[in-house]
Amino acid sequence: MRVRNATTDDVEAVRAVHAESIAELGREGYDERQVAAWAEGCESAEYTPAIEADAGVFVVAEDGGDVVAFGTVRFEPPKEHAAAVDGEVTGVYVHPSVARTGVGSAVLAELERRASEQGTRTLGLAASLNAVPFYEAHRYERVRECAHEFSSRESAGVTGTVVEMKKKL
Repeated sequence: MRVRNATTDDVEAVRAVHAESIAELGREGYDERQVAAWAEGCESAEYTPAIEADAGVFVVAEDGGDVVAFGTVRFEPPKEHAAAVDGEVTGVYVHPSVARTGVGSAVLAELERRASEQGTRTLGLAASLNAVPFYEAHRYERVRECAHEFSSRESAGVTGTVVEMKKKL
């Protein structure tokens, strides 16, 4: 397994990992309606701009040539967070077949390393309920719980709870 920069050639593999991760692992924190609304957002998600952005990093983990995880970090503070942070982990998603094998930890470590290299001192994130134990295991602290509307036009109005978290690097 290796972690590398994502390219635009990875878009469809990232979309598949994203959707499958939500569909399987999201059930650990949300009901069927919430998971469906969350996963629907992957169909229309625009991954290319995030991959090409200069304001952050988008990495993938591949195993045997297959993308099995991805993660993103932005080097700017999120406006909607209560905690004062310098950057934001905007997502770490792993294919269910590699969940709890260290792949997500490798992706997160790479994001944190690169954020630190850019001068980021504190990272924030909004963790799905199923991901909170993962981030706590990596020394992220809970800040508050927030309502989140899952992003899809078809399921507008479906909300769930996420946990704002932060970590000093």
